[in-house]
Amino acid sequence: MNGPSRKTLLVNALCLGALGWIYGGDLSDALRARTEEVSALLTPPSAVRASVVLGLTGVGLAVLLAGLLRKKPEGFKGYRLLPILLVVALFVDLVLAESRTPLDSPELASVALQRFQAEAQRLSSVEAVPSRAQVLQPLVDALGAPPYLERGTPVPAYALQVRADCEGPVRDAPGTRPGTLLYCVARDGKQAWVTLVGLPAEVRFGAPAVLSRGGEPRVSVVRVQVPQEPEEGEGVPGIDLEIPVLDGGAAASPSP
Repeated sequence: MNGPSRKTLLVNALCLGALGWIYGGDLSDALRARTEEVSALLTPPSAVRASVVLGLTGVGLAVLLAGLLRKKPEGFKGYRLLPILLVVALFVDLVLAESRTPLDSPELASVALQRFQAEAQRLSSVEAVPSRAQVLQPLVDALGAPPYLERGTPVPAYALQVRADCEGPVRDAPGTRPGTLLYCVARDGKQAWVTLVGLPAEVRFGAPAVLSRGGEPRVSVVRVQVPQEPEEGEGVPGIDLEIPVLDGGAAASPSP
C-alpha cells in the first residue's frame, strides 16, 4: 500500500489552507471587532460558526494524518473530509450572504455622503446654503444606519455637526463618533463642505477618522443655486417695453 496520490495530498493541503485562511480570519475579525473603537464591518462575523468550522477542520486534519501514518490507500474516506467540509462551509456562507448588500463599508458611507449632499443642495437658495441643524437633521435621519461597528455594536444612526465660519472641509475630528456628518458652512454662507467620520477606506479597524481614500478625505460640496437666466421672449424684469400711443391712434416712433 503506497498511500494517497500526490493529487489527493495537494487537494487536502489547499483545502486546509483555505479553511484556515477564511474561517481563521472570520474568527479573528469577530474577536477584534469587540475591542476596536471602530470596525468597517456591517455586522461582525459569527465567532460561533467560525469556531465550529475550525474545530471540524482540526478533526479532518487528524483523520488525514492518521490515514497517512497508517498508509491508507487512495480510497480511504478520511482523505475526503477536508474537501467536503470546505464545500459545505462555503455553501452555507453563500446562502447566508444572499440577504447581504454587495457593497462594503467605505462604498456605503460614500453613498450616504452623496445622498445627504444632494438633498442639502435642494434646500439651497440663490443667496445661501442651509445652515441650521433643525433644517438638515431630517436629511440625516433618512440615511438609516452607518456601515460601521463601535466596540462590536452597530452604530444605530448617523449624527450631524454643523460648523460655521469655515474655510474648508473638516479633515480631522478626534473624539467624534463614527457616522457623524461634519457640515461646515463658509463665512459668506454660499457653500458648505461635508465630510463623514468613519475610517479611511484602506483601514478596517482603528480609531474614528474622516472617511478618506489614498489619504484624501471624501468631500461633498453644497453650493448656492445658480440664478436662472430669463428665456428668450420673456423680456428683462424692470424694463417697460410698452410703446406709447399718440392721439389719433398712431404709435410713436422711438427717439433716435
